[in-house]
Order: sequence, then structure tokens, then C-alpha cells
Amino acid sequence: MGLKDSFAVNGRFLTQTPTGVQRYALNVLKALDEASGGGAVASLLVPSGAADPGLNAFSRIEVASRLNGHAWEQCVLPWKWRGPLLNLCNTAPVAKKNQIVCIHDGNVFAAPDSYSLAFRTAYKSIQPVLARRAMRIATVSHASARQLARYLPIEAKDIAVLPNGYEHVLQWNADAATIAPGIVQAIAARSRRYVFALGSRARHKNLALLSKIAAELDRLGIDIVIAGGDFGIFSESAAGQHDNVIMAGRVSDDDIAYFLKRALCLAFPSLNEGFGLPVVEAMALGCPVISSYHSSMAEVCGDAALMASPFDPAQWIAYVEALRNSASLMDDLRAKGFVQMQKFSWRETAAGYCELLDEPTVRLAPPAPAAPPIARVAVAIATRGRPAVVSQTVRHLLETQTLAPERVILSCVDSSDAGDLADDDRVEVLTGKAGLPAQRNNALDHLPTGIDVLVFLDDDFVADPNWLATAARAFADESSVVGFTGRVVADGIKGPGIPFTEAVKLVEEAPATEGSVWERPFSPYGCNMAYRVSAIGDNRFDERLVLYGWLEDRDFGASLAKKGGDLVKCAEAYGVHMGVKVGRVSGQRLGYSQVINPVYLRRKGTMTTKQAIGQIWRNMSMNFAKSVAPEPFIDRRGRVKGNLAALADLLCGKINPERAASLDVPPTKLERLGGGAAR
Repeated sequence: MGLKDSFAVNGRFLTQTPTGVQRYALNVLKALDEASGGGAVASLLVPSGAADPGLNAFSRIEVASRLNGHAWEQCVLPWKWRGPLLNLCNTAPVAKKNQIVCIHDGNVFAAPDSYSLAFRTAYKSIQPVLARRAMRIATVSHASARQLARYLPIEAKDIAVLPNGYEHVLQWNADAATIAPGIVQAIAARSRRYVFALGSRARHKNLALLSKIAAELDRLGIDIVIAGGDFGIFSESAAGQHDNVIMAGRVSDDDIAYFLKRALCLAFPSLNEGFGLPVVEAMALGCPVISSYHSSMAEVCGDAALMASPFDPAQWIAYVEALRNSASLMDDLRAKGFVQMQKFSWRETAAGYCELLDEPTVRLAPPAPAAPPIARVAVAIATRGRPAVVSQTVRHLLETQTLAPERVILSCVDSSDAGDLADDDRVEVLTGKAGLPAQRNNALDHLPTGIDVLVFLDDDFVADPNWLATAARAFADESSVVGFTGRVVADGIKGPGIPFTEAVKLVEEAPATEGSVWERPFSPYGCNMAYRVSAIGDNRFDERLVLYGWLEDRDFGASLAKKGGDLVKCAEAYGVHMGVKVGRVSGQRLGYSQVINPVYLRRKGTMTTKQAIGQIWRNMSMNFAKSVAPEPFIDRRGRVKGNLAALADLLCGKINPERAASLDVPPTKLERLGGGAAR
């Protein structure tokens, strides 16, 4: 390993309380120090009062100033050092271009509630500039690179992935522990076992999940030991009522080693992690791991841990019980953990930084392929009167998706709506009340347990083969996301419709994404949208919105967002909406819904006044303008009649969206071809 002798390291982190980020920086420098052979090859620039890490390879230079913190880093550091600079802890001087910056994750954007206002304001101001100006951005996992690309002006492929390592754990000495032995011996004296966790007040650490399973673990004879943090992490729960939750407080690394070597497992339920270093530390010490599968954890754990949804307490209870009852399972996880941990080395990461310092544009090793999403996905499709169409799209979906859905639910009014899919054992056919909201609700009411993501597709939507995998990965990467929609490459609803074979070809030839691949907030578009099942809960589509007019999608998504969560659009998931005309509602009924529904949703609070007015204006202006020479495939004049009927009702104080279904209009050609309230 060669070291470039003309660079310096930003040592501001040596004035901070050590957390995962500061430990990363120190371990990288220690690995560089060991590789140097003992000679000083670089400078370590530090503010006054910084700790001395005792590294021979770095000439410690104290840059004294009355300024400290961000002010020192932004104003003093770039003035004192004009050469290349290595920054390992998320921030760096925005004035410098010739620098490498490691940004560990995008949590300040994805989970802002975990941070103070001052902290997130500083990071949100500094990091976008660094992404544009620095000669190279690095991060600690491929999941983190994907996340940063969603929030910063940089592509994931341009981010160097240099992960954490395990070697530091080999220096921990469990025999020198002072606090852990007493706690562990007291637990053993009661013939109980314990699950170990590391505490933090940050919401994205999700330790509140442990309070949800504490009572059940108590019945199993299992305690929960949490080191670090305090009961503040359970401020929204009743953890303090559980006698089997033991708060060890802040302890030494030696104590952590003692806890891990004797624990039933490490519980790591985090929602967002740039890397998840405790997982590798546990594996290095022979401790089985139960981990959330979110963000980087699936990548770090591989097949060496039990992976669970951070929103499903029952999964965690089942896994803990399985470990308690199976010594062979514990031994298997230990063996796999020892193999998995060796994929992450401080020495190799330090070598990667050396390569970047010598040649900032080097690609390093080719990026590892993303692990298949662990989330269980189901697809629900509401259909009526279009058996041939739904047969084509569903079979294409089942034959082409890279992530196979756990269940495809076809929600119909009559079994004949399913056509020959009724005989396909890969498809569950439901029948029930007509109307898109009602049919979607029927699917929700029959959703199998254990499903993490529910995808709603129109019966005339042709999806890219990676649609389900992209959606599942987005939900796993971003715990704040509750609703997801993809990019529509072509939408036949705006024209005469797109035949199936042409739709398939359009998907195959779809251009690469342009501009932002991630938009938030973005109201889901019903032809292709997905939701986190744990966020849905008892929410249902509003069946007063009896006819398809787009807004039942907006209403449903907004109702989830109001409870907390993000609605996003991801251009990497895409498809073609054929816009088949058979089975659509009359123009008059749709026109009525175009006016009444926004007013109704404004009253519900799922649309703002501005949004409702804008929606009505766009619909009415288009209908009136084109009614003079209407398109042959759109009943513009019928829509105008419906618009006027709705305005008349509004003047009388009537806001009844369900009236659209009972409007007395003669059947149009479109209705005679298929009829139907559902799209």
C-alpha cells in the first residue's frame, strides 16, 4: 500500500464525542498508520484541544483559532491547508475542490426527525455543495450510495464505496469488562437469557420495537439488555413498565465484548443505517444477529443473520424464540458470521482511500450487485369487464418480474372478469362490490399476513421487469416512505390507447431516466403505485368516490402521509399505461367526479384549497376547450355536462361524490362495450 505524501486529514472529529462516524475515521487512520511502516507521510490538521490519536504516520498540526466546530472547518481549515484534503466524517470545507469526502448516509434527509434543527440545517446546507465541488465522494455501503444519490446532486455510480471493518474488535478484551459481568451474572442467576442491543435516542435506531416485544420475551424467560442511551429512546412507549428491560448505560468496548459473547443474540432493528457496524462487531465476537433488512443491513448481513421487518414485532419474537430453542441455529449463524465479517476490512478500506488520493477518478472494484430485496410483495389488480386485457398483463407480469410477488390478487365483480386467470394457481381471484375503491378494499381485506409491500396496478399497465424489485428496495432503503409510484413511459389514457404488443415494446425501449430519479412529495398515480403495509393499517380507499377519477389514489396516499411518511416518485420503476377504452365510465359521470371529488377531498383535508382549485380548473378548461372538436376516444361533451351538473350541485350546497354513479345518462358506446365503474 502506497501513501501519497502531499495530503492532509481533517482532524475535527478528534474534538467530538466518539460515535460510529468518528470510530470509522479513527480506524481508517489507524490502518493507514499501520501500512506506512512507521514514517510520517501526511498531516493531521486539528483544532485546539483535539485528542491525540498517537499515529506515527501523521504529523499532528494544531491549527489554533478562536473559531471551532463548523466555523473552524469552513473558515480556518481551507485557509491553512491548500493541498489535497481527506475528510472522513460527513462534512468538509465547501471552499475546497481538491478533497475527498466520506458522507456516511443520507439520514439527515431521509430521517430528519432524528436530528436537531441546527444539525440538519448545517448538513443540508453543506452536503449538496460538497457533492458538486469535491473531487470525490465516498460512502460506506452500496445502500448508502443509492440513498445519497436520491438527495444529493450525484449519481450512485460515481460514489466510492469504502465500508467499515472488523479488525478493531480483536483489540477488545472481555476479561477487562467492569459493568457487564454483574448484569450478566444476575440474569443467569434467575435462569434467564438475554438479547443485547445498543441504545440511542435517534428515532431511526427503532429501539422502541424492543419495548413492543418485551412482554412476550419476558414470558419466554428472556431479558433485554441495552447499552448506551437511556430510557429516552422509549419516550413514546411503555418500556419502563417492563422489568426485563435492563439499561446498562454507557459502557466500555470491553463491556460490549462481554455482553456480545454471552448474549442469545444482538437485536439490531434500525430503520436506516449507512453501514450498521454493530452487526459486524457481533459477528466477529461470535454473537448471532437478528437484524432489520432495511437500508444497508441486508448488504452487511448477507446470509449470516436472521432478517426481519423493523415494523413487524411478531417476526422478532419468532426469531428470538427460534434461537432460544435451537443451539444448532445459533452455531450456524456464528459460523456464517465469521465468514461474512471478513468481507469488511479496515486495511482494504484504507487502501481504497490511498487509491483515491493517487487517482480521484479511479473506480476501485466494480460495484457489487445489489442484494435481492427481502421484503415480501403482493400485487392487487382491480378489474371489471376486460378479461382479455387483464389476462395479458398479469401473465406478462408473472413471467417477467425479477422479484416474484408472494401473491397476485385479482379483485373482480364477477368471476368472469378474471377470464382464464381463474384457473391459474398463481392468482387469487376475489369477487365483491363494484367500484375501484371497493374492489381495492376487498384486496386489502384479504391480504395475507406477512406482506410488507402492497402494489396496486391497473389491469392495463405493463411493468418493467424490475418494477417490483425497485419498489421493494425503495421501501427497504427509505423507512420514511409510505407510498411509491413509478414513471409512466407512455400513457394511452391521453390518446386512443396503446395495444399490448406495442406497450411491451415501449417498455423494452424505454430511455434511461433523465433528471431526478427521486421526487418527493409526489401523489401516487393509481395505474402503478405501492404502499408499505404497516403504514396502511386500517386505512381504506374511500368508497364514496365511486367512479374512477384519479383522486381516490391521491386521497388514499394523502391519508397515509398525514399520519407521517413520505410519498415519492421513482423514475427507475416504470411502465406503460395502455389506457384501454373498453370498460370506462361515461363522460358525464366522469365529468361530475372531476369537480365534486376535489371539493370533497378538500373538505376531508386530503387536498389543499389550491390543489382542489387547480385540479378542477385543469379538468374543466380542457373539457370546454376540446368539446368544440373532441377527440374520438374521449367523451368531452359528456364531461362538460358532468362538470356543469357538479357546479349546479355545489351552488345548492350538495357535495355527494357517490351521485356520479346514479346520474341518469344513456349508455355510451364505451359503456356498451364493457360497462363498469372500475378501471
